[in-house]
Amino acid sequence: MNAPITPMPDVQGSVDVRNLPIDRVGVRGLRYPIRLAVSQADPNQGSVGEFSLSVALPAHQKGTHMSRFVALLEAMHEAGDVLEPSRMAQLGSDMVRLLEASAGSIEFHAPVFVKKHAPVSGLASLMDYELSMVVDCEPSAAPAVSLEVKVPVKSLCPCSKEISDYGAHNQRSQVRVRARLASGSSLTVLELIRAVETQASCELWGMLKRPDEKYVTERAYDNAKFVEDLVRDVALSVKALPGVVSAEIEAENFESIHNHSAWARLSV
Repeated sequence: MNAPITPMPDVQGSVDVRNLPIDRVGVRGLRYPIRLAVSQADPNQGSVGEFSLSVALPAHQKGTHMSRFVALLEAMHEAGDVLEPSRMAQLGSDMVRLLEASAGSIEFHAPVFVKKHAPVSGLASLMDYELSMVVDCEPSAAPAVSLEVKVPVKSLCPCSKEISDYGAHNQRSQVRVRARLASGSSLTVLELIRAVETQASCELWGMLKRPDEKYVTERAYDNAKFVEDLVRDVALSVKALPGVVSAEIEAENFESIHNHSAWARLSV
């Protein structure tokens, strides 16, 4: 038999007299199993997301109800929801209503996997990418959703190619794109990834045979780009995607001839 529940005071809901509103208060580092729509061919991929959830707290309220953040994700998990942009927007609206807040934000990071085929041999293997999704809910405005990917690529230095009798230094690079989406956008994670990969000196694959390695080496040599070229070309590619309102693009080249990186960032 369950023991009777004794009524307890709601300390978080009590009045605070310091007259200081809090911009955001919540939880972070909360991991939960999730479902993701990576592409039309892969609309329900399982992953583990690390969440940050927060709301605005008015000056008169002492604290927020932290357990409600967890309850929100538990309900999402039990329903088997797929976290594509429109569902993320709804999740943000549900959170501010559940927490009785005027504004709030949800952000999660998760690995996603894409099956790719090597360029010559056709060998299939998985590539992993880091995905983030953010929803910001403000008063009197529709929830704003942003999609972010971190994409590893290959870059080759045009200057090194120009001044060398043979060869050119090249490196692995990482491109980070955060795209703010229009309401109702159907942009997929894979479309955003491909908008980056197509602009690199060469894209990467999980497994390659020797003919593939030859292709990658020669493709990068024929398509040399500075980090400045990379961010500009990716910016144009991403901004042309349907449903993208604005974007921030950052590229970092992990230099092969220096003990430091070269990087660039721009917004469109």
